[in-house]
Amino acid sequence: MRIKYWTGALIIAGSGVLVAGPAQAAPSGPGMVKCPRPTKTVGSAGQLKSALASARPGDVIKMRPGVYRGNFVARKSGLKNRPVFLCGTAASVIQGGGPKGGYGFHIDRANYWRLVGFTVKNSQKGVMADRTTGSVIQSLTVHSIGDEAIHLRNFSRSNIVQYNRVYNTGLRKPQFGEGVYIGTAESNWKTYTGGRMDRSDGNWVRGNEIRSTAEAIDVKEGTRGGWIVGNVFDGSDLVDDGTNDSWVDVKGNDYVIEGNRGRRTPLDGFQTHEIVDGWGTGNVFRKNVINLSGARGVGINDTVGGNTIACDNKVTGGPLLKKGACNK
Repeated sequence: MRIKYWTGALIIAGSGVLVAGPAQAAPSGPGMVKCPRPTKTVGSAGQLKSALASARPGDVIKMRPGVYRGNFVARKSGLKNRPVFLCGTAASVIQGGGPKGGYGFHIDRANYWRLVGFTVKNSQKGVMADRTTGSVIQSLTVHSIGDEAIHLRNFSRSNIVQYNRVYNTGLRKPQFGEGVYIGTAESNWKTYTGGRMDRSDGNWVRGNEIRSTAEAIDVKEGTRGGWIVGNVFDGSDLVDDGTNDSWVDVKGNDYVIEGNRGRRTPLDGFQTHEIVDGWGTGNVFRKNVINLSGARGVGINDTVGGNTIACDNKVTGGPLLKKGACNK
């Protein structure tokens, strides 16, 4: 997959075919952060936990190749101009305790982190971010996960999830195996946000390759103003249970969904839903490439209305819309 910018929009060139497997590197593209020279180097789970616990703004923690067993938490914040980096390669593997084994990596009420390059596997949830602002989750390989791979939750705002490779999710319950999950379902507000709407707003999800058992990207009600751009979806593993039947489900408002490419879905490419009154609207879908070969549905199923479906979305194997006309 080759990605380039043109007049501010993210454009996809090439086939964009996603093949899940351990030998394939994470994707790449514009806007990637680079890891500076390390200030700390770790080679064991104990050393990593110690480095996370003592992290200060500007720290650059390098993970040597190897297996880091356990669950890891970042609770110290960086600064906007001095973030905290945790860097590794795909051979630097955070390995949890299995599909019911908690969070592989948890950013817990800490801001301005940069997670770059390593692998997270064999945990209930891959990377969980609660109440984080200005963090970047980039070039990770997240696989063999009980539920969702990457989750921005609990008022996590203005973060970037980019150029990650996600596959083999939902090992505990396939219907909970989302690739990237933004916000909190209304039914869980009481549990996670004190009953308040989870305003995890202004997050970017771009350039990721996702093959998951539930939606590749699930945008929850109460979230607003994000970008979903240049991602590649393979729906071969989607569980056709009447709910997980599209690559992207948008229940939030005012998102731009642009330049994504997908293949293999049991029903639709993209969907909108109104779970809470007034939500699931004001979104813009443009320049997406949708392959419906073998599917029963449409490219973009706007069940809510009030969304802009541009005519430059390209669909093969079926219609763009269930009814009505696209926006020229």
